[in-house]
Amino acid sequence: MAQYAHPEALVSTEWVLAHLDDPNVCIVEVDVDTAAYGEGHVPGAIAWAWTSQLCDTVRRDILSQAQFEELMASCGITPTSTVVIYGDNNNWFAAWALWQMKIYGHKDVRIMNGGRKKWLSEGRRLSSGVTNVHRTIYEALPADLSLRAFLPQVQAAVQNASAALVDVRSPQEFTGSILAPPGLPETCQRGGHIPGARNIPWNKACNDDGTFRTFDELKELYGSDGVDGSKPVITYCRIGERSSHTWFVLKCLLGLENVTNYDGSWTEWGNLVGAPVERASATTRQGLKADKGAAEGAVEEYAERKVEVDGWPVNLSTYKLGEIYHCKADNVSPGAGLARTTGSTKEEAEQRALDRARHLLARTKRQLER
Repeated sequence: MAQYAHPEALVSTEWVLAHLDDPNVCIVEVDVDTAAYGEGHVPGAIAWAWTSQLCDTVRRDILSQAQFEELMASCGITPTSTVVIYGDNNNWFAAWALWQMKIYGHKDVRIMNGGRKKWLSEGRRLSSGVTNVHRTIYEALPADLSLRAFLPQVQAAVQNASAALVDVRSPQEFTGSILAPPGLPETCQRGGHIPGARNIPWNKACNDDGTFRTFDELKELYGSDGVDGSKPVITYCRIGERSSHTWFVLKCLLGLENVTNYDGSWTEWGNLVGAPVERASATTRQGLKADKGAAEGAVEEYAERKVEVDGWPVNLSTYKLGEIYHCKADNVSPGAGLARTTGSTKEEAEQRALDRARHLLARTKRQLER
């Protein structure tokens, strides 16, 4: 990994195995499927739920400085800790967590190359218990907003053509064929993309085993579309998580200096009154559909069905995104809760969603009894 601009931003699964007992190393799992941690994780790892612990649950925003400090302290992390983050789906949300840690000035934070997928494929040992931690005191630096793009900056970039805009969503989202991957709630009023943006789906940066592609391959992938550092780069997706993965690739692996993540992304832009929107023509859409290579990262095999779980009606929505099957189970309790899970097959993703639904129903029943 020495070929990357900042090889210290990655560690191998072998490195993690060798540092499981290092008191200065904190290992964190961040998954799309927030229930995956309980099914087995790297020994000693703690879990962060992206839906509740890595965002402000009232405002649509990342963690405030105070919220970030509380998360770090409650997890036993100090400013001098080496934090290694990994997760499912090619480290998608691991990159989201790393980006926020960099915003608040944590110096030594890394991604485990290959993530959960590689650790499991290598047959490495797992733990199913919750890791106990000792609370610390954590003081973060003020937010480094040079890593984050806001709406006025993006509007100026569009007007002046002063930055390379990289839309990392699927081709269907980029062309406006769909507003969001099926089953995901955050959406917009209009489909399409920001004028002038290039479409380079985030998962093209990874190999089949979940590891990042080589420096030369990544340089060719982005450079062939004009993303070479000659202009500032702004990445965006739907709500900012997938684009943080591309931000990590461009900033940490390729070493581009001026890269920001527009986490307002299409959910903000696609809801603006009077905002300019580009959509591909019908001819372009047909070309994308015919071009299997261009359709990498596209939503496939979408299906919905209703089932009963312990006598309670549950709605299942399943689809394939890249090589991963996603399943959302909603209306899984009297409080209208939901569960999102993933799997390597449709059956696996749905079974995990059903298991999670049973767990939520049982928890609700206990709460009602109390």
